[in-house]
Amino acid sequence: MMRLFDTHAHMLDKRFDEDREQLIAQMPKDGVVGVIEVGCCMDVSARAAALAQEHDYIYAAVGVHPHDSEDVSGNYISELEELAKHKKVIAIGEIGLDYYYDNSPRDVQRKVFEQQIVLAEKLGLPMIFHMRSSTADMLSILQEHKGIRGVMHCYSGSVETAMICLGLGLHISFTGSVTFKNARKVVDAAAAVPLNRIMAETDCPYLSPEPKRGRRNDPRNVEHVLAKLAEIKDVTFEQMCEINIENAKGLYGI
Repeated sequence: MMRLFDTHAHMLDKRFDEDREQLIAQMPKDGVVGVIEVGCCMDVSARAAALAQEHDYIYAAVGVHPHDSEDVSGNYISELEELAKHKKVIAIGEIGLDYYYDNSPRDVQRKVFEQQIVLAEKLGLPMIFHMRSSTADMLSILQEHKGIRGVMHCYSGSVETAMICLGLGLHISFTGSVTFKNARKVVDAAAAVPLNRIMAETDCPYLSPEPKRGRRNDPRNVEHVLAKLAEIKDVTFEQMCEINIENAKGLYGI
């Protein structure tokens, strides 16, 4: 039986409200052995930690997404630190910079991002990074923090940027976009990432892979991402599943 680990999911999104519990009950029967539910704001981070406590195969990351940076309270870092004490919370994330939408002012994004990096360093936790249209500033900030651990999630950048991320010690994770017909740049980047640093995710409910495009994504569809990565890396599907699991366990201390 295949063993699927979705290293980045958003099952608390409202698109799962009607069938979330049924889906969570079904997924282990469909080969899902692990899911990381990723926070994007304080409320969702608290709910992610609670969800992980309720289900053996679900883990949580807590953090404030750049979109929500402007809305943080004055004591949000101490609140995040409390959430991170939950034994099933395994990372700070997703955190970073998003200059594509600019939903929060860029200076606020940078401030909140750096505050959360410092918290992760204090707690000894890896981080889940969101980088969109912000490569120069992201890499500049990350290069100021030596020895960081984490993953560049939903990677869609160049081989050159991937090499910089790898040089910083980061893992790189790919979504359903690697299966898209026009995904040459993403495929090239996946080909360049060594097997001990590569991971697979759905980022559900977004980015449904081929052949599921146009439908709501869910953690089971990481199967299609893993199959494409196996093809790119010239390993078997079963090997890619195990590589993904081992890399996730190694990064997150699971």
